[in-house]
Amino acid sequence: MKDRFNTFDSFDESDASFDDFEQAIPLMSEEEEKELTESVIPDELPILPLKNTVLFPGVVVPITVGRDRSLALVKEAYAGDKIIGVVTQKDEDIEEPEDKDLHRIGTMARIIKLIKMPDGSKSIVIQGKSGFEVEEFTQSSPFFKAKVKAFPKEMDIQGVELDASIRNIKETATRIINLSPNIPSEATIAVNNINSPTFLLNFISSNLNVGIEKKQQLLEIQKFSDNLNKVMEFLEQEVQVLDMSEKIRTKVKSDIDDQQREFYLRQQMKAIQEELGEDAEHQEVEKLKEKLAAKKLPENVREEAEKELRRLEMTPNASPNYGIIHSYVEWILDLPWDEYSEDKLDLKFAKEVLDEDHYGLDKVKKRIIEYLAVLKLKEDMKAPILCFYGPPGVGKTSLGKSIARSLNREFERFSLGGIRDEAEIRGHRRTYIGALPGRIIRSMKKAGKGNPVIMLDEIDKVGSDYRGDPTSALLEVLDPEQNDTFSDNYLELEYDLSKVMFIATANSLDTIPAPLKDRMEIINISGYTLEEKTEIAKKYLIPKQIKENGLKSEQISIDEKSIHKVIDQYTRESGVRNLERQVAGVCRGVAAKIAKGEIEEFSVTEDDVEEFLGKQKYFSDAAERTTVPGVATGLAWTPFGGDILFIEASVSKGSGKLNITGQLGDVMKESAMLAISYLKAHAEEVGIPEEAFKYWDLHIHVPAGAVPKDGPSAGVSLMSAIASIFTQRKVKGTIALTGEITLRGLVLPVGGIKEKVLAAKRAGIKQVLLPKKNEKDVAEIEKDVIGDLKVNYLERMEELLDQMLDKDPENDPKEFFKVSDAHKSSVSGKNGKLENVTVSK
Repeated sequence: MKDRFNTFDSFDESDASFDDFEQAIPLMSEEEEKELTESVIPDELPILPLKNTVLFPGVVVPITVGRDRSLALVKEAYAGDKIIGVVTQKDEDIEEPEDKDLHRIGTMARIIKLIKMPDGSKSIVIQGKSGFEVEEFTQSSPFFKAKVKAFPKEMDIQGVELDASIRNIKETATRIINLSPNIPSEATIAVNNINSPTFLLNFISSNLNVGIEKKQQLLEIQKFSDNLNKVMEFLEQEVQVLDMSEKIRTKVKSDIDDQQREFYLRQQMKAIQEELGEDAEHQEVEKLKEKLAAKKLPENVREEAEKELRRLEMTPNASPNYGIIHSYVEWILDLPWDEYSEDKLDLKFAKEVLDEDHYGLDKVKKRIIEYLAVLKLKEDMKAPILCFYGPPGVGKTSLGKSIARSLNREFERFSLGGIRDEAEIRGHRRTYIGALPGRIIRSMKKAGKGNPVIMLDEIDKVGSDYRGDPTSALLEVLDPEQNDTFSDNYLELEYDLSKVMFIATANSLDTIPAPLKDRMEIINISGYTLEEKTEIAKKYLIPKQIKENGLKSEQISIDEKSIHKVIDQYTRESGVRNLERQVAGVCRGVAAKIAKGEIEEFSVTEDDVEEFLGKQKYFSDAAERTTVPGVATGLAWTPFGGDILFIEASVSKGSGKLNITGQLGDVMKESAMLAISYLKAHAEEVGIPEEAFKYWDLHIHVPAGAVPKDGPSAGVSLMSAIASIFTQRKVKGTIALTGEITLRGLVLPVGGIKEKVLAAKRAGIKQVLLPKKNEKDVAEIEKDVIGDLKVNYLERMEELLDQMLDKDPENDPKEFFKVSDAHKSSVSGKNGKLENVTVSK
């Protein structure tokens, strides 16, 4: 039997307790039972579904009401006659049951008391009256109503047989109460004082330790004798279980006595060791106890630590468990549970720190200042989860240190690149040899404060295998609504990470799972412009490399023109990592001259750069590459920043075949097919002779053939190259373009606009053509980034050909694509269909 004699179970939607409701066991006389059984059941009742209890006639239970239907029912019933019908759901997991989900046998009840709970829900105390059967549900909104009929118990035994059965029931129930340690002995008096056989049976049925379905079976039994036998069967089963439990308790008590004896002997042994000066183990435990007493811990953590320390005292020094328990207690005591560094909420200082350490990155700095401002006003705001996303070398990782310094917080960083084991995040269970907490908890220990800045580097490079998926473990860490109760497998204690400021870095968002991406605020850090790289070199890179190469600032100077030359001719990147290497090369060359005694100081000019770095590595060849028809310059986005892409097209006499090479993906091949289909449909308008498609083969190639390429943004570039070769009009040399095309001739928007614009500037492009709908993206780019670069927009492909191609053709297309009759006859039957696509492997 359940422990219902001191507290009520709560039902329906929540597990709220009823501290303000004092329960009294309802004892029922024969007159009251008669009144109960003779209760008139109306033809129609409002129906209240219950999730996890069955109400029996005469029994009083509290119910917590939270569902909209239930609240509407209680409100109306309490304002009226307070009579309702109560039925039990067939499946307690269903949140909003339909009539097919409810049992047909229930109990009419009266609302005795209504209590409003602090969370807005309502609680009612109801007493069962009499059983009923649902004939038909007549309403489901705003609450259930049903036509019902009486379902009375049939009293089929009387006299001595009834008295004997009731006495047997009471004796068995009393025995269960005596055997159960959770039921107070006063419950025996309550059971023995119930005189009504029907109510006694209902009361015991309600308190039986059986499932909801079995209780529902008891409610649905009409004959009293059958009901009595079934209840007796359940009681006897409970007696057997409790008898076995009593035997187990007796054995456990005996084992505990043995342990106490062993503990007493060990204490004696410790006393002897103290006399002999061999009490190192005792001293170690005492140190841990002193540390625990001085440590500020949550109550549940302190209880766990004290329990483990007691185990440690009773464990022999030579036992393998001694080291495991000792390490576990040390981890608990070393973690910062309630120790926080004080945030320095000075917005001016924070801006100075961010500007001092990093040039540019205005969007990121603005976000950090906003966070600090809100934290200063609100004081208890949860830390944000930021993800810096951009190409390598733009300062994503180093920015984390600056943020920590501006906040006056500890900084910890670990790389997630290549991690495949979930235990790296959540830790190993203590049952494993050499078990440790995960990296998150280890970082908290190193930080020593509960609110550090933790940087999760390379979050896009996390792997997964048979040992689990670390990104799934990160879902809890990086969710502000969950990480205040983060659970590490080693600690097995809830740890609060809500004050930690997590910053992730990534080069690409494609490999980050969508649920993890959704938990982070993505901040895009684009590549740097020439001007920004120049300032970064002057303020950060050159002073750093001068110091690292053993030079003094007065021994070397590098003018601005030299820096520009290094950036333009020796680097081609979005970040500044390679620029730093080239600056280091210049500094090493000067250091070598000074070390040899050739010079005492040196001013590096534009002409000296080649001496230190060798011949020029990168050339701005965009204009030269498009001097013949069939070559167009496209703009591409890569995880390492923007880049330019040359599209080459050539024709040769054949049967209208299409060859595509250069490791192009399916989407890019489809873009080529789209461009050809569009040109065939508009051949006459564009000026392409019919023979070009029938008797000539088209070959499309994208150089850098070893590099895989894909995406729809090369559509307009492919269109330009193919149109150029078929019309024999050259592509204007200093124009680059990007955009997706459609069969209807539309130019659709694409992503990565800022990176592509920067790539165009690096390559010496004078003008870019972008989709009209990307105009908003260009508006977000700083004006000094665009500089003298001319930006035009396209909405349709008709405009593209006029803007991209020279007005006059190099050759007359009709003459160029003219073929002999012999060639036409050899191609007979093929009809020049551009449908056999050959792709290089």
